[in-house]
Amino acid sequence: MAASYGRGPDVRSVAVVGNKPLDPSSERARAVDDCDLVVRVNGFRLDDDGDAPTYGRRADVVFFNRALRATPWFFTGYRDRLHLLVEPGRLHWEPDSIPAWWPQDLGQVHVDNDDLTVPLSQDMGLDSLTEGLWATTGTMAAWWARTTFPGAALHVAGYSFVTEPAQTRWQHASGDDCIVGPEHRIALESELFHSWVSDGRTTIWP
Repeated sequence: MAASYGRGPDVRSVAVVGNKPLDPSSERARAVDDCDLVVRVNGFRLDDDGDAPTYGRRADVVFFNRALRATPWFFTGYRDRLHLLVEPGRLHWEPDSIPAWWPQDLGQVHVDNDDLTVPLSQDMGLDSLTEGLWATTGTMAAWWARTTFPGAALHVAGYSFVTEPAQTRWQHASGDDCIVGPEHRIALESELFHSWVSDGRTTIWP
């Protein structure tokens, strides 16, 4: 299903872009937009006309959760994207409800925790079922891309924990900052990303 939202059925490259504030880089923005499939996360930002190339312009697949802080780009052109709703909190406390302010035709696909949250946590050495700990939505998106398209080159950008694994607050490319949720262990996520680079098919862009 996801491939149908990209450039074609043969997905040989995937970009996953987090929401860290980034300096302009035409090389990075071009690498993102040149991928066969581009994945964004939660309250993402895109380059607009007149902007210096920084984040790229495409958004084919969006990973998000119920705590979404929508940015001006999230609902612009939403009918042309695949929206994947992650629900790790439903393992414990999160209700099965949809916020009334989301468009009724958003068409979100609910991602089963057994297919994403639990196996990703196992890769990180966490137990989501008993400890109530799990990866950030951004890491879920990157892990999904890597496992769904195992033969594709993976380009990741906009992940602050790659270089700041001890941070306690998130700075965002658009919108206010916020705390790193207590359910996350971003140092483990940083280690996971760095481990992917060793196989030669994952590039982490600064």
